[in-house]
Amino acid sequence: MTARQSEQLWAGVAKEDITNIEAGPVNDPLYVKALVLKDDDTLVVLITVDAVAIAEIGSIRNDYLANVRARLHQELKIEAAHIVINASHCHGVVCDDVALRTIKAVKAACQHMVPVTVGVGTGYEDRIMENRRLKLKNGREADVRHAYALPADEEVVGVGPIDPEIGILRLESENGQTVAVVFNFACHPIMGVPGRGNTADLSGFACHVIEDNLDDGGMAFFLQGCAGDINPILYKDVNNLRDAETLGNLLGLSTLKALRKIKSRAGGTLKVIREILVLPRADLAQPIEDLQAEQMRLLASLNGTNLNLKTFLPLIMKYKLSDDYPSYSSHRYLHEKMMGRSDLEKLDVENRQHIERYIQNIHIMEELTRVQTNLNLLKKRHAQNVSAGKGTLEVEVVGLRIGDFVLATFPGELSVEIGLNIKGKSPHKHTFVAGVTNGYIYYTPTTEQLNNRGGAQEDSDCLVAHEWQMLFEDTVADILTRL
Repeated sequence: MTARQSEQLWAGVAKEDITNIEAGPVNDPLYVKALVLKDDDTLVVLITVDAVAIAEIGSIRNDYLANVRARLHQELKIEAAHIVINASHCHGVVCDDVALRTIKAVKAACQHMVPVTVGVGTGYEDRIMENRRLKLKNGREADVRHAYALPADEEVVGVGPIDPEIGILRLESENGQTVAVVFNFACHPIMGVPGRGNTADLSGFACHVIEDNLDDGGMAFFLQGCAGDINPILYKDVNNLRDAETLGNLLGLSTLKALRKIKSRAGGTLKVIREILVLPRADLAQPIEDLQAEQMRLLASLNGTNLNLKTFLPLIMKYKLSDDYPSYSSHRYLHEKMMGRSDLEKLDVENRQHIERYIQNIHIMEELTRVQTNLNLLKKRHAQNVSAGKGTLEVEVVGLRIGDFVLATFPGELSVEIGLNIKGKSPHKHTFVAGVTNGYIYYTPTTEQLNNRGGAQEDSDCLVAHEWQMLFEDTVADILTRL
């Protein structure tokens, strides 16, 4: 832990292009950005990377964090605990030498330090995201993914919350020019672009909008929040092209709108606390067994049907076009009725039964797809926990204070309710939470969400046991008190 009430803070910024130009078409560049802050006693490095994570998944190798810290300590004497690296969680593909370019950016930022004033505030944006967890009539939850179909509309009874707050840190030089804007927001940047090229996604576009409206050299830093269960809006829309630029522009403009109201002042506390938190690994054997039993139940519930896709589609069209006379024009039905027959009506009864059975099978097959996908995730995480050879895992939890800007970090994909909990209980007015930071341990949903194991990605693609949330929130509460 390091602390000082400083009369003067210094800051420097720099960035490096980390786009992998050999990975296919490039829509917009990916960056690693470095913000270096110091007072008389303390130096802190905040790094943002346009990547899905800095370990485990994506194109950055697992030794990235350790290598960057080791080189920065060796060459610049920066303490490892004072280096905070956040991944935007966009799905861009970065270059192979991303670690070297990260170090280069930090060195450049250190060489361009200037005295700064500090401003803190919040913005608001609720148009670009939605909670992807759907509450179902049966008490379970499903999620909105491209990997499988949505549950039937009549089965959905509610959705989860979002966090529309944009947490903003503004650093200005003595002549009033903006050096850096750090903005924290919770949303998966996974919308993509029409050409499907490499992209920093909505967070990258938001940074572009902000930087285009700053002084020359001013830099925008996106910090991913608690976005584990937060999708971009209309994520499964099939009627329009997926385009993250529209959403990023809205986020950038909302940030700029709030930025105008933020006044900077001299001095402020620079303080960093890092704790190593030991979390229990989950035993996933029973959830796997339960989901396999559900899989067999669903298979057994499939009904025989006279239809196939070729006969189902024209048949359902006919029966949706007319409730009373689907099989032929009305006069034929009226003629049969006059003759004392009801052959067409009997045919309609039989066809409607065939249609209903076929639709039931479709819903069962869609549910089987969800079960199979999430079962595979459970099996992967179970194998990972077993191969670890111990029942716990260690993660970094960092508390960072820059003036009145207070940030808590965690390496997992935190569900939005966890961030809302921490903010609501914090003794600091401007408290923000960043996931996917200083490592990666997959999804970390709420304890309640973990009761739904196998129903959604967040609770299936998860290494930790139910107790993790209490341990994490208690640790953060202690850190926030000490900040």
